[in-house]
Amino acid sequence: MPNSSAPHANASHGNTPATQNGPSGIAVPLRLRNSERIPLSDRSMAQQTITITIIGGGLVGALLAQQLAQRGFAVEVYEKRPDPRLSGFLGGRSINLALAERGLQALRTAGLADDVLQRAVMMRGRMVHGRDGNSGLQRYGVDDSEVIWSVSRGALNMLLLDAAEAAGVQFHFEQSLVSADFDAQRIRLADAAGVERELPVGMLIGADGAGSAVRATMNAHSPLGERIESLGHAYKELEIPPAGELPVGVLQLSGGHDQYALEPHALHIWPRGGYMCIALPNTEGSFTVTLFLPAQGAAPSFATLPDAMAAAAFFSEQFPDLLPLIPRFSEDFDSHPVGTLSTLYLQRWHLDGRALLIGDAAHAIVPFHGQGMNCGFEDTVVLANLLAAAPNDSAEVFAEFQRVRQPNADAIATMALENYVEMRDSVADPHYLAKRELGALLAERAPQHYMARYRLVTFSHVPYAYALERGRAQDRLLEQLLRDTPNVADIDIEAAARLFRSNLEPLPRLRHG
Repeated sequence: MPNSSAPHANASHGNTPATQNGPSGIAVPLRLRNSERIPLSDRSMAQQTITITIIGGGLVGALLAQQLAQRGFAVEVYEKRPDPRLSGFLGGRSINLALAERGLQALRTAGLADDVLQRAVMMRGRMVHGRDGNSGLQRYGVDDSEVIWSVSRGALNMLLLDAAEAAGVQFHFEQSLVSADFDAQRIRLADAAGVERELPVGMLIGADGAGSAVRATMNAHSPLGERIESLGHAYKELEIPPAGELPVGVLQLSGGHDQYALEPHALHIWPRGGYMCIALPNTEGSFTVTLFLPAQGAAPSFATLPDAMAAAAFFSEQFPDLLPLIPRFSEDFDSHPVGTLSTLYLQRWHLDGRALLIGDAAHAIVPFHGQGMNCGFEDTVVLANLLAAAPNDSAEVFAEFQRVRQPNADAIATMALENYVEMRDSVADPHYLAKRELGALLAERAPQHYMARYRLVTFSHVPYAYALERGRAQDRLLEQLLRDTPNVADIDIEAAARLFRSNLEPLPRLRHG
């Protein structure tokens, strides 16, 4: 996973309208602020009379609900799954996720960042495992102030549900959306037994994920211009158990310590050119392993691995150091489903002021930049601030939300696809490593004019669209330098820094948490 915000920008790009900082420092367009000449006390009273209905109580839905409730709105959330705090988490996608600065900033806004980080494992960078069994760490940032965090999807969801309920949100579990009459502003829900009921709704928000039922009903009412692009690759999850469950002989060569079979403070990658495995640490000492392969076609693909026996033979050849760390390999491979990977694009995210899509329901992406959740969390802050600024103008708010967020959602979708190629192919490529080395030198020599795109995306609040374009401009200059002098040691770094200063505008003021 499993995505970006112009409101976080500290530089002006294009025809961005004038803005003014709203709650938590997120910018709110002045035209929205000025459209509501309501005294703050009256506006708060108006918000209390507005009920917002959210379909989907997952990560984005729960965080959005909490933030709206904090801003004085009455919020009702309908979730098709049982309450995970009572029945256990029924995960649909990956077990753990990468939390980066954008997501952390949203959690800070909600007052939840410290609680979440207590349940997370720090990852300093990518631990790249070669075919020869050797491994090496490629840091994400310059030091431990620039790290990402591995978090459990289930634990995080339950924490967000508790926080939303404490803020006054009403949750209704085992309630699936069946249909919606947008003209009459009514929805039909079904419980776990199939019993249906109708409810009136005012403002409807779909936070129900990539397979959104809200999106389907909106699209049936008025086509949204939906386009789904399949990657053609798929994934399957496996597990490395805590070190205590593995033979001592296996652990002697794995590089782990304490309760972990591998180095815990890294995202592990086994790149093999066209496919890969990754492993993310969990707090109890295990790792979630994900195999990414083409879905169909000649070997290697999931189509050529029909069962655990074939898969074990494949792993023994391609990932010989990983296979001994997965003692329940056969059970995991045969019982865990193959997940699909696609990118969702919509021309329209809303039906005037009646219904809006947010998070994966509006812009699902592939998981290779670890930004899907972070982008969705960033969505929640932007939307909550826009609604707080103009609670009685949902049509204008929804339109502004799409205008601000869609270019950034498109940008992170592009970068996530590009990052798959980087992770599976480039991390072991000498030219890629030379660009990393040169970039690190430029970041020290010309920090106002060079910052690696990954760092812009992961450790700052600049818009994703800006990070994409800035990254392309920087990459062109890096390629020019390496084309003329392929050996980094032979490059005049001061001359290279002058090239960047003369060709690029200074970076905007970068905000870290």
